[in-house]
Amino acid sequence: FTNNDDAYLTARDLARAGAAVAVVDTREKAAGAEMLPASVDVHYGHAIIDTGGRKHVHSAIIAPLNGDAGHIGGQPRRCDLICISGGWNPTTHLLSHLGRKPAWDNAIAAYTMPDPGEGAHVAGGAAGIFDLGSALSDAAGAGRNAAGACGFRARGKAILPALEGTQAYGVTPLWRLPQELSSGAKSFVDLQNDVTVCDLELAQREGFGHADQAKRYTTLGMATDQGKLSNVNALGILAELQGRTLDETGTTTFRPLYSAVALGALAGQRRAGEFAPVRHSAMQDWHEKHGAVFTQAGLWIRPYFYPRGGEDFAAAVNREVTAVRTRVGMVDVSTLGKIELKGPDAGAFLDRLYTGSFSKMKIGRARYGVMLREDAMVFDDGTVSRLAENHYFITVTTANAAAVMRHMEFCHQVHWSKLDVQFCSVSEAWSAMAVAGPESRDVLSSVVEGLNLSNEAFPVLSVGEGTIGGAFARVFRISFSGELAYEVYTPAGHGAGVWQAIFEAGRSSGLTPYGTEAMTVMRTEKGHVAGPELDGRTTAGDLGLGRMMSAKKDYVGRWLAMREGLEG
Repeated sequence: FTNNDDAYLTARDLARAGAAVAVVDTREKAAGAEMLPASVDVHYGHAIIDTGGRKHVHSAIIAPLNGDAGHIGGQPRRCDLICISGGWNPTTHLLSHLGRKPAWDNAIAAYTMPDPGEGAHVAGGAAGIFDLGSALSDAAGAGRNAAGACGFRARGKAILPALEGTQAYGVTPLWRLPQELSSGAKSFVDLQNDVTVCDLELAQREGFGHADQAKRYTTLGMATDQGKLSNVNALGILAELQGRTLDETGTTTFRPLYSAVALGALAGQRRAGEFAPVRHSAMQDWHEKHGAVFTQAGLWIRPYFYPRGGEDFAAAVNREVTAVRTRVGMVDVSTLGKIELKGPDAGAFLDRLYTGSFSKMKIGRARYGVMLREDAMVFDDGTVSRLAENHYFITVTTANAAAVMRHMEFCHQVHWSKLDVQFCSVSEAWSAMAVAGPESRDVLSSVVEGLNLSNEAFPVLSVGEGTIGGAFARVFRISFSGELAYEVYTPAGHGAGVWQAIFEAGRSSGLTPYGTEAMTVMRTEKGHVAGPELDGRTTAGDLGLGRMMSAKKDYVGRWLAMREGLEG
């Protein structure tokens, strides 16, 4: 079943191999028929309008294409195989990936690339030349031009092979059968995704007639062939429905890759750091230069401890803890999950997420918060700060940052969709560092401008803004070490500079960088929740946080927290 001369080559080869062949050609005449053996029947001006058989083909129903007389009946023809040839399509994908626009060529009923742009040469089939001899000659010329563009001079002429049986390529497109021939039966355009002519007509009626919109509306061209067998026919149908030319209709967007990538090329690459993506804070280079030993926290790489002069793990951690308890230390906490919320209902939204209340918290204040799961097990903890009337900033644990964000999105979209609040993760937008110890106020006061850090002006759980070395800094008076402590947040692009500025300001006080192990030791000594305790099997009561569970409002997990065995 064909509409072009090239199919006759295949019919000839099949007949020579002993197959009984019949050709159904939608055109009234064809130059290719001359090469066929006499045993091959050719039905000009006909189309296959149906097939017979259940689990395999046993017949084809053919009928004449006659627009004036309409359907003149169908004639069954016994067969066990139907070969379909609708013509050739130049492969213009790679140039289309570069933004070049293909153009419709009526002579070959296909899209070609008449203007490949500077530095590109199109040849042979990609240029719409489907005769083998002409394609080889054209390819030789394109190769010569490409070599010349690179400064090379071609020597001699290309030696082309002698070819037998080549012919001119003639094609007359048939996008779909006339309606009178289809008899109401389904007429498939994309055989893999079962997209029919009716589907395209519906897409056009519904206002999705643009090529890319019709593709998504019908799933046209989204199977394993990526439209290579169906898209041109579909575009021709859309052009007919819209009364436009194929150039005006355009094509779907060409996207990489052209050739499929085998799963084996992507899987099994467990080689050290290539196994999973990792994140580093803006201070990573500083940590490496100062001898940090690293550990993994979620997808982040964090300093574990900073050994000095041959110290082992225990000695280094003890030194870091002692420095914070007696003088001052600094730890990189950029890996904390950070989420900003804005909107008139931001406070009400947080009240429903956390066991505590935040909607009436004063501006410029911070508060510790605990989230529960639906089953009343502790989900996560962190701080909630109110920066303005309708602006909040929360921190969550490194390991649960993504999970908390998903939880918030689910609650907003499913449970409380009427609340007027917007939020987004800003974890990677901010660098953060905690400065802790008896001398932490003195160190920060010497480097922070525009913010009074005295105990009277900046009491516990205060939030303020200033600058450090000209960079914006948001300072929180929050402690997870049991000592006087502050957390400093600055845009990630300034993280390394602000860290270095604080470190230089603290040299005279013996400021000591410390890692996650010293931080965990001090949290444990303080009696604060440590990461391993948030394993989804502990209640607020188990962690000594029972008094933080409000009895005056509703929140996620409240009712199941009152079931027998979990109270107290």
